[in-house]
Order: sequence, then C-alpha cells, then structure tokens
Amino acid sequence: MTFVESISTCLSKYVTFKGRASRSEFWWFYLFNFLCGIVAGLLDKAIGISVISTIVSIGLFLPGLAVAVRRCHDSDHSGWWIICPIFNIILMFFGSSEGANRFDEAA
Repeated sequence: MTFVESISTCLSKYVTFKGRASRSEFWWFYLFNFLCGIVAGLLDKAIGISVISTIVSIGLFLPGLAVAVRRCHDSDHSGWWIICPIFNIILMFFGSSEGANRFDEAA
C-alpha cells in the first residue's frame, strides 16, 4: 500500500474499527499524522496560538485509533490491546496472520 492509498483508506474508514489494516497502511498513516503535527505546530508558532494543532489532533484522533485497532486485528489480536502502550508498539511490528482470521478476511 502506498502513502496516498493508506491516507485515503484510513480517512475513508474514519471510525471503522472492524476489519484489518496492513503494516504499511498503519505506518504510512502514522507518518501522515506525524507530518501533519509538525506542519500544524509550525503554523501555530507563526500565528502565536495553538488552535491549528488542536484541530488537527482532534480530527486525526479517531482514524488513528481505528487504524491501530484494525492493525491489531490483522495480527489476530483483540483491538483492546491498544490500551497497553508497550505491547501496542511491539504488536504494530508483527506480520499479518495468514489467510482469514477471527476478525476478517486477509488484508
């Protein structure tokens, strides 16, 4: 999955917590979040108040959460594992489970 496909998929599945997300989809969207945060921070610095970064953070929170849950599903783990930050970071590096799993067909 490319950078643009990942962003398009994640934003079109804004609050879709069912299904699966590949590693590339998760990490490209994570990079997009990071870059948006940097740009929003620079714009906030230029205008002197942090309104843009707040709007960006609120706007990207749910799709980021949804893609993280779908990423857990892709490795055949419950989405509730995102509550544990250390396990969540490790889990995002796991490969996909082969074929269908209890959450959906293969991504």
